[in-house]
Amino acid sequence: MPAPTSAPKLTTARLTLTAHAATDLEDCAAMWSDPRVYTMIGGQPRTREDVWIRLLRSVGQWTLFGYGSWIARDTATGNLIGELGLIEARRAIDPSIDATPETGWTLAGDAQGKGYASEALAAILAWTDARIPATTCIIDPANAPSIRLAERLGYRLRTTGTYRDAPILIFDRAAAS
Repeated sequence: MPAPTSAPKLTTARLTLTAHAATDLEDCAAMWSDPRVYTMIGGQPRTREDVWIRLLRSVGQWTLFGYGSWIARDTATGNLIGELGLIEARRAIDPSIDATPETGWTLAGDAQGKGYASEALAAILAWTDARIPATTCIIDPANAPSIRLAERLGYRLRTTGTYRDAPILIFDRAAAS
């Protein structure tokens, strides 16, 4: 099966997941400036410029790897729910996770705690499992909600690592058969 060069549209009961587009910049910039979002993901707000580069990275990953991230929106309202999917971040993590695609999820502050991440990631992982044998994710040890979500999705703790001089938890998940 040929690899896609853009995110395929996925739908769930409440969400529509699509490829990133230039028109997503303002919504994503607002999300990344919210302390409810960035506190457990680097601890600093992202500038509009940084968010633009993230958006371009998301588009480019599909071209280079045939997988990447999606923008999730509430189907009824069109409101941004978050950015979720796979990334090839090539981060300076010890131990390295470069051999396996990294699953990531970021939800807008108002979307947190409503089951959207589980719903979106179930669709994403169903798509992923048909194509990729294993994924990994990293989580701040203080981010209990994300740890619980990862475990519900089948991720298992491999080890504690270090990223930017801070501890992280590294989880692995084999594709469902």
